[in-house]
This record gives sequence, C-alpha cells and structure tokens, in this order.
Amino acid sequence: MQSEYAMDALDTKLNEAFDGKVVRKDLLHRIKKGTNVPTFVLEFLLARYCASNDPAEIQEGMEAVLSTLQENYVRPDEANAAQSRVAMKGKHKFIDKVHVRYVEKEKRHWASLENFASQRIAIGEKFYRDNDRLLEGGIWAEVVIAHNDVDADAYAFYVEDLRPVQLSRFDFAAYGEAKKAFSRDEWIDVVLRSVGLEPSKLSPRVKLHFIARLAPLVEPNFNFIELGPRGTGKSYFFSEFSPYSTLISGGQATKSVLFYNNARRKIGLVGFWDTVAFDEVGGIKVKDPDTIQIMKDFMANGRFSRGVEVIADASMAFVGNIDLSVEQIVNSTEYDLFQPLPEQFDLAVMDRFACYLPGWEMPKNSSAFLTGRFGLITDYLAEAFHYQMKHSNRYEEVSKRVRFGTAVEGRDEKGIKKTLCAILKILHPADSPSDAEFDEYVAYAVECRRRVKEQMNKRKPDDEFARIDLSYFDRSGREVVVHCPESVGASATLEPARRRRARPEAGQADTKRAYTPEPTSEAPRPAAEEVRAQAEGEPAELQELHYTIQYGDVGHTYETILGAYLVGTRELVIEDPYIRAPHQVANFVRFCETVVKAPTVQRIKLVTSYDEKTDLAMVRERLEELKQSLLDFDVVLDIELNDKLHDREIRTDTGWVVKIGRGLDFYQKPDGWSAIGANDFSLRRCLETKVDVFRLSS
Repeated sequence: MQSEYAMDALDTKLNEAFDGKVVRKDLLHRIKKGTNVPTFVLEFLLARYCASNDPAEIQEGMEAVLSTLQENYVRPDEANAAQSRVAMKGKHKFIDKVHVRYVEKEKRHWASLENFASQRIAIGEKFYRDNDRLLEGGIWAEVVIAHNDVDADAYAFYVEDLRPVQLSRFDFAAYGEAKKAFSRDEWIDVVLRSVGLEPSKLSPRVKLHFIARLAPLVEPNFNFIELGPRGTGKSYFFSEFSPYSTLISGGQATKSVLFYNNARRKIGLVGFWDTVAFDEVGGIKVKDPDTIQIMKDFMANGRFSRGVEVIADASMAFVGNIDLSVEQIVNSTEYDLFQPLPEQFDLAVMDRFACYLPGWEMPKNSSAFLTGRFGLITDYLAEAFHYQMKHSNRYEEVSKRVRFGTAVEGRDEKGIKKTLCAILKILHPADSPSDAEFDEYVAYAVECRRRVKEQMNKRKPDDEFARIDLSYFDRSGREVVVHCPESVGASATLEPARRRRARPEAGQADTKRAYTPEPTSEAPRPAAEEVRAQAEGEPAELQELHYTIQYGDVGHTYETILGAYLVGTRELVIEDPYIRAPHQVANFVRFCETVVKAPTVQRIKLVTSYDEKTDLAMVRERLEELKQSLLDFDVVLDIELNDKLHDREIRTDTGWVVKIGRGLDFYQKPDGWSAIGANDFSLRRCLETKVDVFRLSS
C-alpha cells in the first residue's frame, strides 16, 4: 500500500483556495511516461478519477485512468482493430483528436480521428457549429463513434456524441479572487507546479524565464522567440499545455495555411488559435515572398490583407536550436544569435519580436526538475490564460507606471510593454504588483527586447539599430541601463566593427534611412545558370528552347522542363486528351505538385477528353480528390471536357507555351514498382519526344 501523501504549506493553501481544481502532478508523470496523449487530456482524466488525497482512492483512480486510456485511447497501429470494435459493438467511445473537413463536391462535412483510419465519418452540424476549431486544426475530445448499418449510405461510421476535453465554463472572477490568497512568489511557484516543474529546484531568474514562455498564451499579438540547445522543452508549452495553442512544423508555413486561403475563402490558423508556434524555426521553407510580407503585417498590428481585411489576436512564437556556443557567437564578428533563422527572416521580421528568451539558460529536461506536488489542473490554468487573452487589457496600466530612457524607440517600447502586460496577466491576474516587483518585471522585459536589438545592430552595417543601451527609470527616479548577461564585455556584439558610417558632426542631425538591402555587383552568370536563376526568383532572361528527349534518357521531369517558366504565373492551361488511365492521372498529380511550388500560381485549368473505355468513376474520384487537395495550397483546379482535343500544350498567362509531343505521358513503364525510377521521375527512363518552349507574340 502506498504511503499517504504529506502536503506542504503551498499544497494546503492551494487545495483550500482552488478546491476541486487541483491535481497531484506526480500522478501525471507516472501516466505520461507510457503515452503520447497531451497533458491537458491526461489531467482531464486525473481530475475525474483522482480528486482525492486518500492513498486507496488515489490507487483506485489511477487504475481507472489507465483502464480508460487502454479502453478508449487508440494507438495508430490499432486503427483497424478500433473500426472492428465499433462494427461489432455498434458504438464505442474514443479519446482522440477529431478533425472535420468540408468536401465541396458532396456538399457535406466529414469527420476523421487521427488514430481511427477513416476519412469519412459522418458528423452532425451541431458539433462543428459549436466547436469552430474542429474545422481548423482539430480538437481533442471524448467522441462516441457509432456504426451505420444502412448499406445504401456512403459511410460506415458516424459521430453520435462529442465532448471537448476542456472546461465547459470558466469563472475568471473566482480565479482572480482565489489567487489573492497567495503572495507573488507563492503564485510563481503555483504556476510552475501547475506546468509540472518543481520551483525549489530553480533559481529566481530561471523561474521568470519559464513564466515568459507562457507569455504568448496570455497576451494577444505577442511575438516571441526562444533559441537554445536541444532538450530544454521549448515546444512543450505550445504542444501540450494549452488546447488553445497549436504547434506546427516549418513545412506548413504557407500563407493559405497560416493566414487566409483565397480559394476556400477561409481564415487560416491565426483566426482559430490563441498561439501559433513554429517548431524548429530554422527548418521553415518559405517559397512565396508574400508569406513573409503578410507575416510582417500581422506581427506588426494583428491584421493583414489578402483581398479581404483580416484582424486576429493570435500570438506567434518561434522556437529552435542553436548549435554553436553562445559565448562563441557573442564574441564572433561573423555570427549573431539570430543565426539559426531562415534567410527570409530579415531585419523587419526580427524587429517585430517583443521578447527573445535566452534558451541557453534553461535547464535540460530531467526528472529531477519535475514536481510531485499539487498544481492547478492544466486545463483550468489554460482557460484563465485564454480568458485574459480575449478579455483583459493591461496596456494602459503598464503605460502609466513605466518610463523609459531615450534609447527606447517605437518598436522597443511596444515590445517591452507587451511583455510587461503578459507578466502581469500571469502573475497578477486581478491585482497589481508592488513597485519593487514592477521594477523587476520592467528590467526583465527590457533585457528581452535589448537581446533583439543587439543582434539587429550586429547585422546592420549602419547605425539604424545602434541605440542598444535600453533603460528605464525606477521608482526613485534613477535611470537604469539594462544589459544582457551573455553579451556583457563582448565588444563584437556591443561595438560591431562593420559599422563604417561616419557619425555626424556636432550640431548636425543624425538622420536615419529605412533599411534597404545594399546593392551588390555580380559577374555575369553563365548561360547555363539562367534557367536556374529564374526558377529561384532572380532576374534572368529566359530563352525559347527546342530540343528532343531521346529514348532511354533520364533526368527529365516536369520541373526541369516547365519550372523556370512558371515564375510570375498566376494561371495556366494544360491541354492533354490523355488524362484517363490511372498512371496518366498520377502523371497529372505530379505535374500539379510541380505547379504548386511556384508561389504565384492561383489557378490550373485542365482541358481533356475521355472515350468509351475510360473508367470515368475512377478518374472523377481521383481528380476531385486532387481538386480538394489543391485548395489547401490556395490553388483552384478547373476541368473542361473537349471531345475534339488533339494537341497537347501548356500555356501560362505570362505568354509562355510549352509543347511536349507526348504530353505528360512521356515516361517508360518502370521495370518493376520496386525498381529505381518507379517513384523518382528524375531517374525514370523516357520515351522519345520533342519539347518546344516559346513565347506567344503580343
């Protein structure tokens, strides 16, 4: 029998102030090691079954939680067994992430579960009407899936009931009132225990770092970055702590996914989540410059335009790894602390970061830092943050209490104040800090912004960002200049040698110009590089081409033939009468994959024809699936039938015509579907065909 748990003073106070809204975190850790279910889902179950301090009841509750997970949580490799279970029993309750998508052709919505392996689960309107995020990113829920016995219906399963795994209602006034029982330092410890950390193992500075990690969850339009070593839990708060946050990989960083899909006329992730976080930010691939421009607009003021004006509150958080030592970076004239960011993240993006958290100061993930004490139920604290994100504004309060030195410029002031607002919401949700506490927060917020400005100053060849000695006036009226610990004494960072612009003479105005890239002179490129340069968006003169692909040649793909000529194209027409057989449809899919890599393309028109031997049902199904998939990339596919079509050609709205004698079907059948070239078309042997690329005269 497990010994009775001995509560400490903070446990006792927390249970008294937040009765029924706390959970023992050691129970969470015991379950968490054996499953990849998010923390807020596990605590949802722990709060249901383990709301006690009696060892026997705790043990019984733990067994109930484990039994529930075993019975209701499906692992990816058990999807087929789960479907069989529903078919045999008639219905079954699952704990899973539920997604809903609208299929235009069928004019109806279909649900899917991540681990149920069915994309066609019927769902009633009331479920996605009451839970918008089902349609964008999905939500974790307890969902009852029932079996449909009507053979004539086009689906085997339907959603009988759905209950989101989060609180149905939240009383912020009660939350704020209960918090008043705690001192500031006690409340910091409560918040840290609530996210699973033991505060007695952390220094005051590291505690504040962990509080700052929560800032994007509580302050709207808060731009946050943390770069540091691997294994410090940078992405945890955004992936598992809150059901109102979503963590995405770099490959999803497209304007249609993030901001607005013109084809579907739907707002992207920023309209559905409190926080959109980018994991491994160094791996972000941005092919469309419009994406970065829209991101800049949104990070600046929470709004952007893509044909329609969109306003949203989502914060943006960027987390990633630094491979070099920080000491090496700050003392280097070549590197800076933004070194891991993708090259498209220019100074204008960096200038919009309110807070750069020094991830190199965070402890590595270790069970030694995990708490076994009571903390608030994760979902309850996440609801408090969500409420304040939507309904609380501390900007005026902060503005009245803080005064900055002359080095603090426009974006500096905005970023510092937003960091202060976030800290107040987390640590003082319904009260105000003392003067000493407020000065502590100001110093920390100024440091987080100075880290941004120091690195921009290191990159910029003139003095635009040279005023890095950010300062504030404390309660006694004394001006305090704040420094970043890692760069104190590092002349390569504080006085970058590459700044060559002469300082103005006394009495002259120090006028600053807006940042523009310095012009560079380059040697002429070889003619062979022209097509490559155009494909990468560089200015180059494309040439008309006329050549023959010989029988047995390899290395020819739709991208090598067409890719460079798609630059600047918004619409293109492909005429090919032979998109009929399965392999021809597969060729067209590969062609479309080439087209969507061109960031400006918005519409593809396919003109084709069928004959009596064509399996129309197969072709229509596959082309409809392709059509829906293209909409996710903001590309519309139109299909036109023309029985008199004979020629094969591709036309762009920029005037280029590409004629391939055999159309898209110029590849030999591979020796086998496990042979080289079966999947990589650059290694597939070709049939003989002529290729003509020319520009139509105006």
